[in-house]
Amino acid sequence: MRYVLKALHLPLLLLVVGALYAFKASAINVGDHIRMGDLVTVDGQTLSAADLKGQYLAVQVWATWCPYCHRQNANLKELVKRTQDSNLKVIGLSIDKSAEVVKTYATKYEINFPLVMMTPELSEQIGKRRGVPELYVIDPTGKVIQKDFGQMVDLDIFDLARFGRR
Repeated sequence: MRYVLKALHLPLLLLVVGALYAFKASAINVGDHIRMGDLVTVDGQTLSAADLKGQYLAVQVWATWCPYCHRQNANLKELVKRTQDSNLKVIGLSIDKSAEVVKTYATKYEINFPLVMMTPELSEQIGKRRGVPELYVIDPTGKVIQKDFGQMVDLDIFDLARFGRR
């Protein structure tokens, strides 16, 4: 009987470890909460959690080498122009390995919204991604209220302006 119980320990342990890994690797979804905390842009500016409080955030996970992200960034630039006096803030969250590459991209394409680098903490909170771009709309309480992956059509991007009018 003792040997049977010991033989069950290993599979049970593997099952628990696997479940914990799967839980940790799962992606954030609509209805989940995320804490952005203080963010440092590639320009060295700090967006404090206090600066972001009370705002809707459109957070795009992207990369400089992604052609879909590039097209979506052009639409996000226009969205920023349309919503500059609202409580919607667009933030680009780059998965590139170098902040210098992102800074060069931002200058070349005249990006008008803050760009920050993916951190291990944010990556853990967001979880496994399907690819880039991914866009999350986060309400003032930190709740994810919209999630899109892949390139969004321009009308869908511009529809995000409704969050700035709330």
